[in-house]
Amino acid sequence: MAEKFAYFGVASNLMTYFTGPLQESTAVAASNVNLWLGTAAFLPLVWGSIADSFLGRFRTILVTSSFYIMGLGLLTYSATIPDLCGDQEAHVSCVSQVKVGVFFCALYLIALGEGGFKVCLRTFGADQFDEQDPIESKAKSSYFNWLYFAISTGIFTTRLVINYVQENLSWALGYGIPCLSMMLSLFLFLLGIKTYRFNTKGEKRQGQKHNNPFVRIGRVLIAAAKNRRQTPSDETSLLLPNEKTSNKFRFLDRAVISCGSHEVEEAKAVLSLIPIWMCSLVFGIVYGQSPTFFTKQGSTMDRSISSTLIVPAATLQCFISLGIIFFIPIYDRLFVPIVRSFTHKPAGITTLQRISTGIFLSIISMVTAALVEMKRLKVARDNGLVDSPDATVPMSVCWLIPQYVLFGVSDVFTMVGLQEFFYGQIPVELRSMGLALYLSIIGIGNFLSSFMVSVIEKATSQSGQASWFDNNLNQAHLDYFYWLLACLSSISFVFIVHLAKSYVYKSPK
Repeated sequence: MAEKFAYFGVASNLMTYFTGPLQESTAVAASNVNLWLGTAAFLPLVWGSIADSFLGRFRTILVTSSFYIMGLGLLTYSATIPDLCGDQEAHVSCVSQVKVGVFFCALYLIALGEGGFKVCLRTFGADQFDEQDPIESKAKSSYFNWLYFAISTGIFTTRLVINYVQENLSWALGYGIPCLSMMLSLFLFLLGIKTYRFNTKGEKRQGQKHNNPFVRIGRVLIAAAKNRRQTPSDETSLLLPNEKTSNKFRFLDRAVISCGSHEVEEAKAVLSLIPIWMCSLVFGIVYGQSPTFFTKQGSTMDRSISSTLIVPAATLQCFISLGIIFFIPIYDRLFVPIVRSFTHKPAGITTLQRISTGIFLSIISMVTAALVEMKRLKVARDNGLVDSPDATVPMSVCWLIPQYVLFGVSDVFTMVGLQEFFYGQIPVELRSMGLALYLSIIGIGNFLSSFMVSVIEKATSQSGQASWFDNNLNQAHLDYFYWLLACLSSISFVFIVHLAKSYVYKSPK
């Protein structure tokens, strides 16, 4: 919770800082934000590999938290560098370059630390549970629920507090508080050092030639390709411990003589996750809409609570966090025990069933968003506001609350389910990389969303009419985009359900 408070204390209002104190254009600022978020989303893959290969999760947490705190400290310092506006033009330019340079160094130092800290901390927490113990196995599933509860609480708090401090008091104070929060996070983590179960996987298994998981998997694929003309013999099949898994990727059995049965099974386990990962990318695209187009919708609507109080459009994102915070206890304490009594599964339902349920709820969220947008456009037409982009559409912003809340509830199913799935179904030695794959879904989803918007913008603006994403939202068609996402999510849902029927879950070891 403390770490997410720190991270979103920077990320949630970054666009405002770029266009404000750094005086960047909207296009350049958006590009810089997307680039930073994308980098932060991919770095867990790098740090997950490092942790699984030789450094271990605990040591990786210590190293990356140091980068994290240094970056936040440097970011706070950059906000104190004054903007000199004297008569000497060269002097002003020099100071501006220093401020921008220090700011970007701090920003990417934060990304470097955050990428390793979040993936290893979550994995290290799950490592504390013994999967062979029935009681602890149930507790581990509950752990992922309450982990996401803590994350959402941290995000909700920082959006209420830090954004106000940054815009109304001081940017230096607004960045200094997240720095202190990250220091608190590391302090709290170190308090439990005497009670942790350490599971550093730097040592090689007997017969392994490489520590790096990517090298091992690549070695299996190359060996299988070289021996592609050979038919796996019965002797080769006997070397493989899991017959069900072996049948799924039979072509890799050709590599068992060169690489060993463990490395072949490891490669099969990772490959079996790829179809789920690819289907989940659509959810990553949907995930990127709440801070962009949902917020843009709200900015055109009536946001006044009283004659003097107007709700910022971005504040409505708090309803996602509220939906998560309120629904997780219901899910964990009511839904799971009831369903468990019928299914006799520790978590009530399987992780893929949980993921597919969340994707179904995201479809409902997109359909709701499309219907609300259609109503908003109708109200704008009825009031003659089609050619008035700056006018407030006389429709309460509260109409957007259901789509935010639905999205928050879908998060409880999908995001927590993905987290538990990628942790539990990957070999023990690769669990940091497993959670890194889960985290990359959101990063790549954001990139795909940006790509789709660019392509659709170009295609629809050539027809001579307003594009789907016209600057004048009263002439645009965000509803078409939401319907498109609902259709893509429906296709993803069908594939996930199909994969769930045939997927063979890895037994705890």
